[in-house]
Amino acid sequence: MSKQSLSEDESSTPAAEGGVAAVDRAFAILTAFDVGSNSLPLAEIARRTGLYKSTILRLMSSLERAGFIRRLADGQYAVGPEPLRLAQVYQTSFRLRDVIYPLLESLSLASGETSSFYVRENDSRVVLFRVEPKRAVRVALHEGARFSLNIGASGKVLRAFAGTSDPMLGTVREQFWATSFGERDAETAAVSVPVFNAAYDLTGAITLSGPAERFSQEKVATACGLLLEAAAKATLALGGDNRELLKALERAAPQG
Repeated sequence: MSKQSLSEDESSTPAAEGGVAAVDRAFAILTAFDVGSNSLPLAEIARRTGLYKSTILRLMSSLERAGFIRRLADGQYAVGPEPLRLAQVYQTSFRLRDVIYPLLESLSLASGETSSFYVRENDSRVVLFRVEPKRAVRVALHEGARFSLNIGASGKVLRAFAGTSDPMLGTVREQFWATSFGERDAETAAVSVPVFNAAYDLTGAITLSGPAERFSQEKVATACGLLLEAAAKATLALGGDNRELLKALERAAPQG
């Protein structure tokens, strides 16, 4: 059987179990695009998907009519407006609490420390959600509590990823986490990481805090790993790109 006939009956790639071949191929085309490749020529799409150009062109017509793909003036292809509308529908299909709160519960259970989620309000950071551990000695926080944005691990994260050009926060932006020791309270310490939404805008900061005496170098490293993993899950659930967080998680992992 020739390549042409193989592509014409679209049997070159089996459909996923329970799927439809044409739909699977259409999704393969859409996933060929990413942040670094927001427009692609036909040949590159074929290379990335493993599909024949003739198959891609037939599917492109349907994707373009539905608004998922648009053809540019130079002949390349780019994602159309329809995924943005669906992303907005997805974002409004659940509350932020439904994503964040279960992660805070897991973090508090795994670390034995208070977990919290901070958001920025003007020059303040506000505790939107929090979960406290069952141990007697812990950091007590109240949802709705407001603190200065200029101190604390979460304050550093909220400033570092909100467009500020403060060179002092360059390390935070590089490593995707921040610490604080005795900045708000002389006896407490904290580690914090960012969470992003579908537009890669900062949504808030997930934080673990507790008595400073418990935050040894080893404990900070463990907390970083737990927080970055939780932030990657939260960002993905919010429709965001979590690849930078996953890279930060790899960098933070102990080197064997």
